[in-house]
Amino acid sequence: MSRKSNQIIMAASISLAAIIIDQLIKILVKTNMYMHEVIDVTSWFKILFIENRGMAFGMEIMDKLFLTSFRIVAVCFLIYIICRRISKGVDNLFLVCLSLVLAGATGNIIDCLFYGMIFNNPPAPIVAEFVPFGTGYDQLFYGRVVDMFYFPLVEWYWPDWLPFI
Repeated sequence: MSRKSNQIIMAASISLAAIIIDQLIKILVKTNMYMHEVIDVTSWFKILFIENRGMAFGMEIMDKLFLTSFRIVAVCFLIYIICRRISKGVDNLFLVCLSLVLAGATGNIIDCLFYGMIFNNPPAPIVAEFVPFGTGYDQLFYGRVVDMFYFPLVEWYWPDWLPFI
């Protein structure tokens, strides 16, 4: 097999494995932890169950439908970039990094597309459960992204005079 074929298989395998692992962890967290529950792993690493309605850090700047659609377009563009880089020759380590970014973005798209359709949204301390498709807490494209890895390496206070962030 050629180097390009090997790299395509490697990128696809890494992305697929990371997506599967990501979804398994998210489903385990969502169905076994209640919202804002914390599990201390170490002093610098915790599992904290939160759901993100918007973009990075929970910012809600655009409509959720636009944001989810944008994510889909961005993943398609990233796939295009990966294919171009492979065709022109790319370092395997860089390809691994791109594949992991692709997997993370795809995992967030899966959350946005389907989690609102397949999970309920109980109040804490009750954990979420699977529900019949379409009877969840929201509609297609409007699900929330499950976030759970928390690294409290730096603590600081956000000033009250910056209320918009």
